Amino acid sequence: MSATITFQKDNGVATIALNRPDVFNSFNREMALAVIAALDDCAADADVRAIVLTGNGRAFCAGQDLNEAIDPNNGISFEVILNEHYNPIIRRIRSIEKPVIAAVNGVAAGAGANIAFACDFAVASKKASFTQAFSKIGLVPDSGGTFFLPRLVGLQRATALMMLSDKVTAEEAESMGLIYKAIDDTEFAFFVEELANRLAAMPTKALGMTKRLINAGFNHNLDQQLDMEGELQVLAGESYDYKEGVNAFLEKRKAVFKGI
Repeated sequence: MSATITFQKDNGVATIALNRPDVFNSFNREMALAVIAALDDCAADADVRAIVLTGNGRAFCAGQDLNEAIDPNNGISFEVILNEHYNPIIRRIRSIEKPVIAAVNGVAAGAGANIAFACDFAVASKKASFTQAFSKIGLVPDSGGTFFLPRLVGLQRATALMMLSDKVTAEEAESMGLIYKAIDDTEFAFFVEELANRLAAMPTKALGMTKRLINAGFNHNLDQQLDMEGELQVLAGESYDYKEGVNAFLEKRKAVFKGI
């Protein structure tokens, strides 16, 4: 495993922490490929039922390490950076049928911010902030920013965030619906742990199918979505966790889900 991330699994929760704190966890190729490998590991491991993506040190992720992009001898093109680094990360976050939490512990800029917005839950310490940053150096938003931001906050506000690249505090991000929760720094780690553990104890198969429906809803009309809901509800009704949930309800006890 690359030293550019730390990766651990505990009680159904996998935690991927970006680990280049000296450069605010900005992405280079090694770290991007390590994150992709870790996400693939999480997808394949049935014991992993929730995933946390966070950063070590003071930042969540400052986006791309520009030194790598502009290096005249060993620089990597934007085409490679997007097609081999960021786009695969975004696609994996959305396609893994397990909940993915972005635990934003500090600044999230550029691709770092948009990776957080692609997750199923983005929670942030109140000391954290978000900025698109791209326009400040003559670039366009990537990593799904132009897809997710308008859907999260509406066209006008998303346009302003992307074109002006203003800094948004965690509390502002929560108030506009950009993230799920802004949490006091002293309670942040506990909140993330509790949320991840709660999700890991839930019916993972049903959560995964819910995520599949959410993804499909971006492109479906109402009839298509209703049909897909019906198909997946039949599958959910055949699961162990459905039977356990019903029995627990009837027996007035807490359900013990297995994620199957």
